[in-house]
Amino acid sequence: MRTSCRDHEPFDIKNEYGVQHLFHALLQLYFNDIIAEAATPNYAGGSAKIDFLLRPEKIGVETKMSRSGLDAKKLGDELIEDIARYKAHPDCKILICFVYDPEGLIDNPIGIENDLNRLSQEMDVYVFIRPLLA
Repeated sequence: MRTSCRDHEPFDIKNEYGVQHLFHALLQLYFNDIIAEAATPNYAGGSAKIDFLLRPEKIGVETKMSRSGLDAKKLGDELIEDIARYKAHPDCKILICFVYDPEGLIDNPIGIENDLNRLSQEMDVYVFIRPLLA
């Protein structure tokens, strides 16, 4: 007897770690050399870790998930800080920031994307806040 996908619970992402696990699985479909939690050089007195670094492609990936207390301003501030830290990494010339916002907690996601997306000689930045809820 065949069972339908409708008979099963959907994949449930409960926190940022769930977003990271799913994103890692998707990256493995297309990339062979994925470094998780790649350390960055010191910047402004500290270092950070990029969620994923695709070294041959020089792509860094940062994932986040909306939550109570993470409003648009705080998210923007976090991403601005991440961008500043990660551009110091010699193997990161492109930064992709993916924010999973299943409940639509982030006001004006397109505005945040437009404010933070930028192309420069130091590092190209692409921010995606999904899903977009009307």
